[in-house]
Amino acid sequence: MNLLLSFLAALCFTLGGVFMKHADGVRNLPAVAGFIAIFAVGAILQSLVMRGNEMGATYVVILGVEAVLAFGLGMAMFGETMTLAKGLAALMIVGGIAVLRST
Repeated sequence: MNLLLSFLAALCFTLGGVFMKHADGVRNLPAVAGFIAIFAVGAILQSLVMRGNEMGATYVVILGVEAVLAFGLGMAMFGETMTLAKGLAALMIVGGIAVLRST
């Protein structure tokens, strides 16, 4: 259950980032409202995961999943490029998450 909630929290933070990108600073008020609301849901989910778990490891896992999701959505939605360095960095993040989950 915690793994699912962690993924959903990371997904909320990533989708909030998409809304943040569309917010154009704070000029697009519907997008601003969207990222605030989605970030709030992500924070609530993360708080549920942190209950009874280590803060540091939980935070890093969620942030790592968020980073990998943001990397993928950046390419899919905004035409951002994949380079060898970016791909290796994403793999290192996934490896770090695996190590944290195994301890």
